[in-house]
Amino acid sequence: MTTDRPTSPGETPPGSAAGPDGGPAPAGPLVHYANLVSDLAVDLDERDALRSWAEQAPREAWLLRPGDVLVSPVPVGEPFLEYVCGLTGVPRASVTVLVLPGGFLSADGTAPDRAAVEAVRAARAGRPVAAVLPTALDPAAIALADALETSVAPYPSVEAAGAALGVTRLLNTKAGFRDAARALGMRLPDGRVRRRAGVADAVRDLLASHGRVVVKPDRSAGGHGLFFLPAPDPWSADDLPPVGGAEGLWVVEERIDVARSVSIQLETGPDGTRALFSGETRTADGSFTGYLSPLPAPVAHTGPVLEAWGRALGGFLAERGYAGPFGLDAMVSADGEVLAGESNVRRTATTTPRAMVARLAARAGSGDPAWGTGKLRAPAPYSFGEAVERLRAGRLAYDPARGEGVVLYAGPPPDGLTWRYAVIAEGPAAVARYEGLLRSFWSRGSRGATSPARTA
Repeated sequence: MTTDRPTSPGETPPGSAAGPDGGPAPAGPLVHYANLVSDLAVDLDERDALRSWAEQAPREAWLLRPGDVLVSPVPVGEPFLEYVCGLTGVPRASVTVLVLPGGFLSADGTAPDRAAVEAVRAARAGRPVAAVLPTALDPAAIALADALETSVAPYPSVEAAGAALGVTRLLNTKAGFRDAARALGMRLPDGRVRRRAGVADAVRDLLASHGRVVVKPDRSAGGHGLFFLPAPDPWSADDLPPVGGAEGLWVVEERIDVARSVSIQLETGPDGTRALFSGETRTADGSFTGYLSPLPAPVAHTGPVLEAWGRALGGFLAERGYAGPFGLDAMVSADGEVLAGESNVRRTATTTPRAMVARLAARAGSGDPAWGTGKLRAPAPYSFGEAVERLRAGRLAYDPARGEGVVLYAGPPPDGLTWRYAVIAEGPAAVARYEGLLRSFWSRGSRGATSPARTA
């Protein structure tokens, strides 16, 4: 499925707009390859997890510039595209969205999906693209770039991108991260890495030492597949989920009394590593639910530690050929100790929202605002247009003139009920006020709310 065609007169000339991560824009149009359907982070047999992640692909529309193409595994509704383009100022007719549910290869593929290649070529009408920008570096993204005779951003060639696959895959695993983190001097929870048959012994040992443990699949993201075990619960290895198969690796760690979860996002490459942003991760039962940036006051002291660890990890990645964005997650214990959790060597759930915030702030001239993301359940199913109108009726919708408000950044959820939102405001207190009003207004019907801008 193709949504419109790009028009060459509207293409962005080199250097005329910020790139997707806030740096200089590539010299020409990009193919945004939303390969959330990839075995980089989880086995392809984990269909429910992959389906859930694929539903977030529409958010990549916030990266589009004139002439760009978005390849998505799920439909990107026209009302959402018009909403995005209206806020970013990109002419709707100048971008193309290709919906190709089968256009993403597993990581052991040897050739690009022909439908994806031909669809992109047709959308571009034979005109070249500057690069393929994938959500994650995997063989499918490299094969697509090779077939289109271009590179994978930010690598100089497909060969350079291919050389980085090994470390990319390694550092998207829990076991690989623990090895690297230990070598780089990061503090880690006590833990063991075991194949399925050895998990029960590791659980028994760590329960005896610590009383509570967390058990994680080696390859997972967003909390998928992990579970907690307190000492009193009877448990056996037969209770392990089928994640990873019979020979899959698992990590068993002491369960930290986590007071807060934090993360830092960086980018690395031949010219060094730089921090992009940091913040507090919102979780429920170990699963990601949202984010708040910058780091709020109670965890601001973790910033220097996160940056030091992130720069060390960036150097480790760059030495092995990786270039691009990555994230480092950490936990803050009840007594204030910071412990490293995992790395995500890809564009994460916070990368695109942050790029959206920076882009909207630049248009509004509002500097570097605070922002937060979360999920909100509606009292009844809404279409995207209805949801936006509700925000406007409550005077909560993002206002470009003020540079603040609520953005429905991920498009409509399949059930019309569980909406992902972002709040942009001048500081953490204003973000909190918006979120409080949003939850109150969203749940009580159609009565108006009072904008934080009018109560601050």
